Order: sequence, then structure tokens, then C-alpha cells
Amino acid sequence: MNHPLHQFIYCPKCGANTFIERNEKAKQCTTCGFVYYFNPSSAVACFIRNTAGEILLVRRAKEPAKGTLDLPGGFVDMFESAEDAAHREVKEETGLDITECRYLFSIPNLYMYCGFEVHTVDMFFECHVKDFTGVHAEDDAAEIVIVKKEELKAEEFGLMSIKKAIRLYKKR
Repeated sequence: MNHPLHQFIYCPKCGANTFIERNEKAKQCTTCGFVYYFNPSSAVACFIRNTAGEILLVRRAKEPAKGTLDLPGGFVDMFESAEDAAHREVKEETGLDITECRYLFSIPNLYMYCGFEVHTVDMFFECHVKDFTGVHAEDDAAEIVIVKKEELKAEEFGLMSIKKAIRLYKKR
């Protein structure tokens, strides 16, 4: 397995090409001494339920896993809480304003973005809305799909952490 920073050759502080592995999660510049620790990015994914018990899913509009099912969600922005990211991402992808947002669990993931491996910690939430009136696919969502919890099939989802989350959620 490659070092998580194997694609980083130049020091981000001084620009020297003396950026070498320090340990399994860090690189250090032998010119200026700067040490960069590679930490995972934060992401959220939301199980959105209406009062009828249905769950709203989206179909991915972009790679990776374009065309597969997904949970609304995405990366947490700087200076944003995970809960705020859940509200924002759901609004961006579906147009919905969630009324409740309860943390469930997290799963580490490796997300391929433009040929670059992004290590993430995906935080899963259960969110509620009264109904799905006015819902529409936007942003990273190509389509809205509404199912019953018992109809969730992990193999229809493209991202590994989402597949694992579907299996965990169905056991609840």
C-alpha cells in the first residue's frame, strides 16, 4: 500500500522537493523541517425519512460511482459542524429542509477524487422531514429515489462506506 501522501513530492511550506516520509501518516521536509500530518477529511451522509417511514435516496450524477444509488451528503466545509453540513448538503441535493438530524455512526472510507485517494471519516445521520413535497434532484444528485427501509439493497450503492452503512442501518 502506498503512503497516503505518496503524490505529494514538494513541501507545501517552502516548495523544496525534499518532502520525505516521516512515518505512516506524515511527511517531513528535510530543507525547512515542516511536518505535514495526513488526517482524514470529514464527510456526512443522511438517511432522510418522512412521516410515512419512506427513505429518500439520490442517484449519483458524478464520478466516482456515477449512476449508482447514494445517500444525500458530502464533505464538511471549513468552520462548519457535521450537523450544519448535513443540513446544507441535503438542501443542495434535494431542496429539502430537514427538521431533525440525529447522529448514528461513522465509517472510515477511501474516496477517489480525480485520481486522488481522499481518506474520509463518513458520519451518518438520520434526518426527518414531514414529507417529500417539493423535493428535486440538484447539485451532485441526478435523480431522487424513494424506498421503504426494507427495500434498501446495499449492492445498489456504489461507495463502500455507504454499502456498509446501509447494512448497519437495516439492522437498527
